[in-house]
Amino acid sequence: MAELMVRDGTWTFDGDAVRIVPGRERGVHKLRQDLGEFTVPLAALAGIALEPGRKGGRLRLRLREGADPLLQVTGGGLPDEANPYRLTVDAGRVEVAEYFVDTVRQALMLEQIPDGPADRYLLPGPSVPLSAAGVDGVATFDGERVHLEWRWNTSETKRDWGPRNFTLGALEAVEWRAAAGLESGYLRFRPRGATERLKPEHDPNSIELWGFKKESGTTALLAAAVAARLPHPSAGAGKALPAAAPAVPLTPAAPPAPAAPRASAPAPAEDHDALLRRLRELGELHRDGILTEEEFTATKTAVLRRFHTGG
Repeated sequence: MAELMVRDGTWTFDGDAVRIVPGRERGVHKLRQDLGEFTVPLAALAGIALEPGRKGGRLRLRLREGADPLLQVTGGGLPDEANPYRLTVDAGRVEVAEYFVDTVRQALMLEQIPDGPADRYLLPGPSVPLSAAGVDGVATFDGERVHLEWRWNTSETKRDWGPRNFTLGALEAVEWRAAAGLESGYLRFRPRGATERLKPEHDPNSIELWGFKKESGTTALLAAAVAARLPHPSAGAGKALPAAAPAVPLTPAAPPAPAAPRASAPAPAEDHDALLRRLRELGELHRDGILTEEEFTATKTAVLRRFHTGG
């Protein structure tokens, strides 16, 4: 078992899952504290990395697309400090963090966990009931129904609709967007068959969001809790998530289809998969600026050579 305990929180890996416990100190974002302790199964992981910093570093878990309802519904819109899959590592704990990374990576390779999109949620999402406030309204979700109540400053359009209630069966999707520049963010509940898209301030199915204050992060948790109980995006027409597979970082161009190990020698097939994983890992390190162009090219050439030599 590997455990990393720092001021920002505690991560524990037992070989099957990573248990994440957020820190309770003042600097830990409220969204992470509200989400609380949760467990990420190994099958939901696509990778792990330690990003170096001037004083220590930052540990980051990379999840498979579609595995977590929170990441799915927020679409990368969470600010870094609110991301529950990042952990600030103190300078004195870097070696422990490196060991943690090695342990998780070894388990991913041994278990041959695919890093492509998931066709179902592998995490349950935030606990309910939940209540979340935006600029002009408050949403509550008890696990079966969503209720929207308007504040005094809501638009006349919304006020005319009155309070809103949705059962899960009446909803097609839930959407969450952070504010960007002068554009308001929103928490939107999309009823089945609805086609009209109004601006958040006039949409009776939306709560308007401005910025990302600590207290407003709960809207993202509520959106994730609803999303976790709706059909997975991959179940829709066109199989949206699997179609996105080409976006997985660095699918190597070298071997299109395993120019395969011969049937009489199963061991090289295992080496082949490990080499593919190594190529993807090298691509991520190069993309993140950890490997220079020369280092990346030289190392990739050595790995590709092993495809042709068989080891």
